[in-house]
Amino acid sequence: MRYLRFVLIPALLFLLAGFAQAGWFFQNPRTAGDSLRSVCFLGNNTGYAVGSRGAILVTTDGGANWAKQASGTTNGLNSVHFPVDVQTGYAVGNGGIILKTTNGGANWVSQASGTSNHLYSVQFPVDAQTGYAAGRFGTVLKTTDGGVTWTSRSLGNSLLLSVCFPADVQTGYAVGGAGTILKTTDGGTNWSSQASDSAKTLYSVRFPLDAQTGYAVGMLGTVLKTTNGGASWSSQASGTSNDLFALSFPMDAQTGYSAGSGGVILKTTNGGGTWSQLSSNATRSLRAICFPEDAQTGYAAGDDGVILKTTDSGAIWVNLGILTTVKLDMVCFPVDAQTGYISGRSGTILKTTDGGANWIPQSSGTNDTLLAIHFPSDVLTGYAVGGAGTILKTTNGGAAWARLGSGTTQCLRGVSFVDPQTGYVAGDGTVLKTTDGGANWSQQNPGFSDIIFNVQFPADAQTGYCACRYGTILRTTDGGANWTSQSFGGMVLIGISFPAGAQTGYIVGGAGYVFKTTNAGASWASSLAGTPGRLNSVHFPVNVQTGYGVGEYGAIRKTTDGGVSWVSQSSGTSRLVTSVCFPVDPQTGYASGEDGIILKSTDGGASWVEDNRGQGNEELRVQGINPIPNPFVSFARIPGLEAERFALYDIAGRRVGTYKGSQVGWDLRPGVYFIRVLDREAGLGRIVKVR
Repeated sequence: MRYLRFVLIPALLFLLAGFAQAGWFFQNPRTAGDSLRSVCFLGNNTGYAVGSRGAILVTTDGGANWAKQASGTTNGLNSVHFPVDVQTGYAVGNGGIILKTTNGGANWVSQASGTSNHLYSVQFPVDAQTGYAAGRFGTVLKTTDGGVTWTSRSLGNSLLLSVCFPADVQTGYAVGGAGTILKTTDGGTNWSSQASDSAKTLYSVRFPLDAQTGYAVGMLGTVLKTTNGGASWSSQASGTSNDLFALSFPMDAQTGYSAGSGGVILKTTNGGGTWSQLSSNATRSLRAICFPEDAQTGYAAGDDGVILKTTDSGAIWVNLGILTTVKLDMVCFPVDAQTGYISGRSGTILKTTDGGANWIPQSSGTNDTLLAIHFPSDVLTGYAVGGAGTILKTTNGGAAWARLGSGTTQCLRGVSFVDPQTGYVAGDGTVLKTTDGGANWSQQNPGFSDIIFNVQFPADAQTGYCACRYGTILRTTDGGANWTSQSFGGMVLIGISFPAGAQTGYIVGGAGYVFKTTNAGASWASSLAGTPGRLNSVHFPVNVQTGYGVGEYGAIRKTTDGGVSWVSQSSGTSRLVTSVCFPVDPQTGYASGEDGIILKSTDGGASWVEDNRGQGNEELRVQGINPIPNPFVSFARIPGLEAERFALYDIAGRRVGTYKGSQVGWDLRPGVYFIRVLDREAGLGRIVKVR
């Protein structure tokens, strides 16, 4: 049997936004870009969000940091509910999936729902034992034993999108398609239809305090209210035609919030008599809203991983999840893995000085697309190029960018400086050269009139290469005075990397092709990286053996044998990855791409090592250690291993204590720690103390 082990190397432990990460992880959006459908907070700090592709996210610090949990499914998840505490919760979704955790999401276990119909809502009104789920084709499920068994009721063909039992497990409501409102007073045995006087789909229903006064929201700004337990529903003026997907009345039936399409958030303070629109500064649809303790602090979540937070009753909403959604075209870390730059669409330039924990937008002074960015020798002097002949220069680390006269209006796509003075820029049928730091640019004659995607002068100002459209590679050995052309079919060629001089280099492009030269471009051998689409960027950081290629459909490939073979790595996204950079070594690297994605790896893109040794305690041969509870408040225990001794490490890799498996972490401060059996490499796990 094969087992997995994780070797703890302190230098490779990295804290991103408060959580340890492995493989490739997201720096933007921090919610990994999954569209979020439901959010549940227990208090203002600990919360869970679920969404597309089986996404489950958790925060323990009020949304400042989010960690992705393993759901074990790629089905979309539509609703999440933790009824009593942060340990036991449920999530439901497409295909009738129901998941349950009893350890704060460290493990999610699938339950037998008995249906393949999509489930859109789940609620456990009183405790973690009795709960309800609702979904397509009038499906209503009920459990009284914590999900061990679920019984099903079919209420016709109605689409049921939200279920609410406001005070107990007997009286509840469900709403859905075509204005459907259903009510039960006997724990779901019987359901009666109520007249909503609306034919519009209703997405959410809430009864804030009791079973008498409630609200429902839906399509085209629909807001309904009842004060008599649904005997009658009256329409309220919402002031918007946007679809409303979610409701939250945190304290009473007077002050409430609703969120919907186009980032709309509404608020009422008089029981829906009037609704005012708040400024969310969001354009993505918001599918969930939650004010967990009061009307001051609340969260809204929605499409493309947007998560908003307010601490002043909605006056100001801060986007916790997304820095930018524009396409990011190139990432550059000129000296080390701490200070880097990214350029992209609409004049975007981002800078980090802390290894990507924070990316700060810079003022580029242009709205033109910036397709390439390059800092030749330090973090202060750099160049960015892009649309309409744009060339920008900074000499103060991006505090200010000056526009240089390029003498062309052609789109410029690549930039390469040998030193801060001598550099080349290439674009659509254009190669420019400067020998005075960009003050003046002279036109070169590349002998190619179509798109040139990239340029690189790897060792000196004499020998350089261009990757072009139609499988063309250009080469100069006299500083650009003359260029020779080689053609390799009709595919596009984009990325260039010469890691250790001008002899051995790689060019990548369409259909996952990789071209390699070992004789300074005199000849090129082709191979395939096994990607489903084109490769946009390639980087060999230290030597000619270990390198990375990225491209369409979230593709990341790694080679350790000079391109003879390429291994696929999981990027966590299906979006286009445009650029990759490993600034110092093959371990720590960054990638950028479509929709603002920024990825980072600190372990060469890998995280687990297969272990076939078959030695040691049989009980320890598991995929990690499973402390219970996790997160924990006072202490955690390791079931079945209470007598074993365990070592705990902080995120810097320092050992912080040794504990028996019966009382792990009893004296620790709140935080994220790593745990393994004392004096063994096997069974590394992550454990979180919340307070």
